[in-house]
Amino acid sequence: MSEYIIKNGKVYDPKTGIKGDVSDVCIKDGKIADKVSSKAKVIDAKGKSVMAGAVDVHAHVAGPKVNEGRNYRPEDKLFSYKPTGKNTRMSGGFSIPTTFKTGYEYARMGYTTVMEAAMPPLYARHVHEEIKDTPIIDEGALPVFGNNWFVFEYLKNNEMDNVCAYISWLLKTTKGYGIKIVNPGGSEAWGWGENCVTVNDPVPYFDITPAEIVKGLLEANEKLGLPHSIHIHSNNLGNPGNYTTTLDTLKIAQGVKPNNKFGREQVLHHTHVQFHSYKGDSWANFESGAKEIADYFNKNKNMTMDLGCVTLDETTTMTADGPFEHHLTSLNHLKWANVDVELETSSGIVPYVYDPNIKVCAIQWAIGLELGLLAKDPMRTFITTDHPNAGPFTRYPRIMKWLMSDKSRQDMLKGFKHSEKVISATNLASLDRELSMFEIAQMTRAGPAKSLGLYDIFGGLAPGMDADVAIINYDEDKVRDPEDIEKAFSAADYVFKSGTMVVENGEVISNGNKRTLWVDAKVPENKQVERDVQMKFLKFYSMTLNNYEVSNHYVPNPYVIEVESN
Repeated sequence: MSEYIIKNGKVYDPKTGIKGDVSDVCIKDGKIADKVSSKAKVIDAKGKSVMAGAVDVHAHVAGPKVNEGRNYRPEDKLFSYKPTGKNTRMSGGFSIPTTFKTGYEYARMGYTTVMEAAMPPLYARHVHEEIKDTPIIDEGALPVFGNNWFVFEYLKNNEMDNVCAYISWLLKTTKGYGIKIVNPGGSEAWGWGENCVTVNDPVPYFDITPAEIVKGLLEANEKLGLPHSIHIHSNNLGNPGNYTTTLDTLKIAQGVKPNNKFGREQVLHHTHVQFHSYKGDSWANFESGAKEIADYFNKNKNMTMDLGCVTLDETTTMTADGPFEHHLTSLNHLKWANVDVELETSSGIVPYVYDPNIKVCAIQWAIGLELGLLAKDPMRTFITTDHPNAGPFTRYPRIMKWLMSDKSRQDMLKGFKHSEKVISATNLASLDRELSMFEIAQMTRAGPAKSLGLYDIFGGLAPGMDADVAIINYDEDKVRDPEDIEKAFSAADYVFKSGTMVVENGEVISNGNKRTLWVDAKVPENKQVERDVQMKFLKFYSMTLNNYEVSNHYVPNPYVIEVESN
């Protein structure tokens, strides 16, 4: 393997505590090294910033709902296709890019690891087909558990060993990474034309509540010692007044301590918090609840969050929260698709336009940024858009600009049609904090990697870690134009993935050697769960058990993390 030494760059690395010092970074045999030989290729990074490859903790980039979105939104591809290049395939799409463009654009921005945030187990083969097709970036997928019939029945009967055995079986069967919970109980209720909008609403026919589902899966996660915590999209997404539901969900984790060998310190990760931080009782008096949510997060160290920032684009919403998507299409009257996935989950897809001239959209934009600026610990707060729900992931550089530049935020606030109403409904105008490059490294590299239990491998530049490195043409001591921030993070000068240079001068030069991350959680043999699985597949599922499992064929280059439960 090639050797490199990156010289003269300002290094930002929370793992080693380097905060912008000029320092060498050595790459050898695919890893960060203490030193290299005299034959190493020298990369001069003078006047530039050097960071680890970025880690996206939550995005929707692979699977049936992503592909369905591509199919029924041909307009998303207009004028966006790039022809086949020397090292790249034809690629296109804006809010729902092709698999090829997904890998290329993430890499160009300096991202090297991405987590698909909602994998329906029944369609796990499809998810892995798309992951395999996506170049460069390492990927994992989170199977959904929050509306699963097995989980409901075991938790209702207080059969925790069976819950753990089923989770272990499903992670191995689907080649999944961790426990995702979407609208717990509510998506199952949707099959009966209902929903669960509070943590205490009963799930029809199962005699269990969202609070019991979350508490049980949290307990199982820690009993198993999985690398990532439960990853939750709580009830009542996107409705005025939902911040109280969010707080009720977070309180379930209060005082719970993590149990794992991976350095993870949280027991709960709440995703796209912007969509869950709304006050008011209607869209007429809709306002920000970001302060209340941020205050709770700041006081409770055993949880992490990602922002779900609105980017004010036309995009495509898609989620395993079927009731929400049905509600959304009743608001905007655009085309929609909903699917009920037998015994497991539901989903929906609706196009959406976040129009800055609409008061609600502008307030949503402000809430996401408020959360990022009010959070006191960047290691527990991560930049996302819930791609593509609040905007495409290609807008991450724009979010960084807004978080790093008070001027850019104030200019936006002043330019809104309903500027005075947006300012009065949020706290953003009074927040003059500007995040530093080191804090950006925490929010996009170190923090997400640590929350996923991967901080010994990804997210840092310590010797022995994977050589995922990004060189950004930006010097925070010299640059004053906010637009230069977005420009720099949109196209890294160089990106290395596992020691291979995959981007040079902002262009993709190699498809790298991508891997699929999954967790093999080993538990004692459980005959009861084995019998239950066999019975339910015979009685309820429309496919056989043999056609359900993700075989090794679908995961040609796996990175398996093994866990022995207590």
